[in-house]
Amino acid sequence: MQTQERIEKPANKGKAASITRRFFYLSLREAGIGIALVIITLIFCIVAPYFATTDNFLKIFVQISINTVLAVGMTFAILIAGIDLSVGAVLALATVVGAKIMISKDLPVELAMILAILACMGVGIVCGFINGFITERWKIHSFIVTLGMLNIARGASQVVSDNATINGLPQPFVDFGNVIIWGIVPTIFLITVVIVGIAWFILKYTVFGRYIYAIGNNEEAVRLSGHNPAVYKIMAYTICGLCAGLGGVVWLLRLNVGSPIAGVGYELNAIAAVIIGGTTMSGGRGSVIGTFLGACILQVLNTGLQLMGVGDNFRPIVIGLVIVLAVILDTYRAKYLLNARRV
Repeated sequence: MQTQERIEKPANKGKAASITRRFFYLSLREAGIGIALVIITLIFCIVAPYFATTDNFLKIFVQISINTVLAVGMTFAILIAGIDLSVGAVLALATVVGAKIMISKDLPVELAMILAILACMGVGIVCGFINGFITERWKIHSFIVTLGMLNIARGASQVVSDNATINGLPQPFVDFGNVIIWGIVPTIFLITVVIVGIAWFILKYTVFGRYIYAIGNNEEAVRLSGHNPAVYKIMAYTICGLCAGLGGVVWLLRLNVGSPIAGVGYELNAIAAVIIGGTTMSGGRGSVIGTFLGACILQVLNTGLQLMGVGDNFRPIVIGLVIVLAVILDTYRAKYLLNARRV
């Protein structure tokens, strides 16, 4: 009996140590990005004039919202080793469709606002579903499919709007978008936080979320387990499209206009936020919280450099270097995880 106890104790101790190391890695991923965000913020508070002001932080919260919403959807696409280049164009289409409905004279104001929000979401869902369905039905790489959707949605937004900006949104809608809570937190930022929270819950605590990670790690294993990966992948692209539609709602709340040229280049910013947040392009590893922190880092960098007088030509260079550095650091995190699993 004493011999058996002596054997079991080291085994249990080794198992506990392995679990501790894995938990440490998972915590380190988001914690490391959060620490980087805090350090960058503190540096700019010291060296950049007017950075550490209430007005500037309010500006950051406002500007970060749209990119964060798009990046949340992009996280789902990249977790399954895909990509969606159409989110910026889908956002534009959602803004013009929503704005068209809201300025309609045939509908009561309250009903028009509700229908406009639902229409923005519907536009995103339809575009995302089409992306996912074509990608899976004909096994075409998502890069090509979503590139095509980018052009389709951009052209459709120009047709719907007659290539003109749509303004004159209802005053209650405009007022809601301008609400500031506690003097520093805008409404659209709270909406963004809610979207991040919902996405985090889905990926963390639902069966669907587990299969999204599993598909990114080993799609064949999911298929052999009796599940159809195509269904989950189509749903992931649909969620990505939905987030683009919600991004259109946030755009309308922030700028109060529907624009066919909205969201140009936003897909690249969303991808950058996801990568900086620790999600790998090969899929299967990452988190929405990391994406949120990555979007924060991007905006803090952009605002801080602007306040320091760095010109528009040089800011993209710095941000590009940060993205490359994030990818390099991610390779080391991947090696650490691999070693932790072997122990």
